[in-house]
Amino acid sequence: MSRANASGHFNLTARLLHWLMAAMILSMLFVGVGMVASVSQRPWLLDLHRPLGIAILLLAIVRLGNRLRHRPPPLPADLPWWQKTAALASHWLLYALMLAMPLLGWSMLSAGGYPIVVWPGAQLPPIAPHSPALYA
Repeated sequence: MSRANASGHFNLTARLLHWLMAAMILSMLFVGVGMVASVSQRPWLLDLHRPLGIAILLLAIVRLGNRLRHRPPPLPADLPWWQKTAALASHWLLYALMLAMPLLGWSMLSAGGYPIVVWPGAQLPPIAPHSPALYA
């Protein structure tokens, strides 16, 4: 059940998750650029990239649950309908991307036969069949 938001602010959990996700996604962008730009740094950056992607996926699920449980503050009443629609659509599109991108990465690695090692001794199961065609 959603709770009404009379405060005009996002709840504290939503704000903390927002900034944590922003920092993690920005870090992921720098890690991705580093993997492409540096052959010598690629192995350890790849070892960082995989668990960071899974952490982003898990936090996105927590964030979505928080969003569904706690209503966001209302948009300004004088905002034109098309801007309200665009704001709502872009908000849900960002949620979809925060879920889809890590799942696509996990699927791609599963198709390539590469395990996702979260920490030494713990790896995630594949979510796609081993397939060179899917991996490419």
